[in-house]
Amino acid sequence: MNILFVHQNFPGQFPHLARALAGRGHRVLALTAEGNRRPSPVPVVFYRAPAPVSVDPPLTRLYAEVSERGLRAARAARVLRDRDGYRPDLIVGHPGWGETLYLKEVWPEARLLVYAELMYRSTGSDVDFDPEFQRDAFTRRISATARGAHLLQTLVQADAAISPTAFQASTFPAGLRDKISVCHDGIDTDAIRPDPGASFALPGSDVTLHAGEEVLTFVSRSLEPYRGYHSFMRALPAVLAARPRARVVIVGAEGQSYGPPPPSGSWKRIFLDEVRDRIDLSRVHFTGRIARPALTALLQVSRVHCYLSYPFVLSWSLLEAMAAGAMVVGSDTAPLREVIRDGENGRLVNFFDIAGLAAALSAALADPQRFQPCRAQARADMVARYDLNRVCLPRLLEIIGRETARAPAPERFPD
Repeated sequence: MNILFVHQNFPGQFPHLARALAGRGHRVLALTAEGNRRPSPVPVVFYRAPAPVSVDPPLTRLYAEVSERGLRAARAARVLRDRDGYRPDLIVGHPGWGETLYLKEVWPEARLLVYAELMYRSTGSDVDFDPEFQRDAFTRRISATARGAHLLQTLVQADAAISPTAFQASTFPAGLRDKISVCHDGIDTDAIRPDPGASFALPGSDVTLHAGEEVLTFVSRSLEPYRGYHSFMRALPAVLAARPRARVVIVGAEGQSYGPPPPSGSWKRIFLDEVRDRIDLSRVHFTGRIARPALTALLQVSRVHCYLSYPFVLSWSLLEAMAAGAMVVGSDTAPLREVIRDGENGRLVNFFDIAGLAAALSAALADPQRFQPCRAQARADMVARYDLNRVCLPRLLEIIGRETARAPAPERFPD
């Protein structure tokens, strides 16, 4: 078959799936934005990324930006069709940036499978979760509703969808959920596994941490409230006081990935400054973002890993920490309840209970033998439910096979 992946930052969520399909003899191609130079497992073609859209008001600009990107992707698709005679049997795409909006107008006969990562909602979600950041809540609710317009449009057009977790699938309207199959992208549990000989050299330091030492880790793409950075930092004074030999390693960029920007400076600085006078900074290490091998080594060294999140997309880092054998203390929020059973394969604490979080982290640091069954069960669960090669990739290939076996969509009038 001809299979086309579409993602502005390809391979994104699809490196393993694209490689596996190509390995099975399918002709796999990816359409991505110009300027994307990430290594790709398959041949890549580019569309011209749109210039920033200068449209007011902001709600109109939001849809205009994704619509313009969708138009650029569709124009590139039409060149592939008319110049090269390319016709995909299946299109697999991430709809988040609008690229899949108009591909059915170019190839109406192709099956369209989209990655249903999250549907923005105005209530019962990340938008209204944290009362500390509810300034101008009405405007935020309206913005969240507007942000979902192109996602709904794409899912209506799609023949099927994949969502990585049941929670993320549940954010979409009930009338569209029948299109969504739940299957995680997968964790390579052969590569990410416990290693009693692991070590991690702290960047810019002569300190090397080793498995078995009292190491507390926190990982987030960006250090911001959506991933509970503020709750974690507020818990640190009590944790460091209770555990005078512990070291804390915090991985993440200083910018912002998901939530609103800080009033000034960076969220990292705001919440570090809030506790600066109450913590021993010589034992708290900020690394910025680190490369994949270093992250794996850090998770293998970690005695306790803290993962907090609003009701939002579940991070791969949580599953990787569990696969590496770290004891995870996480927030009692819907995405984590799907993975962690409190007291069996980790601990869950109230996102806003700073004292409770500090106590749980301190207890897990103090007595690793007590929590060894949790660590072992976490590892077993990752292998059984989220292993890339044994569980998730076969399931994804099964979904692909099912969709391509269905009757093609009806032809439309040519443009």
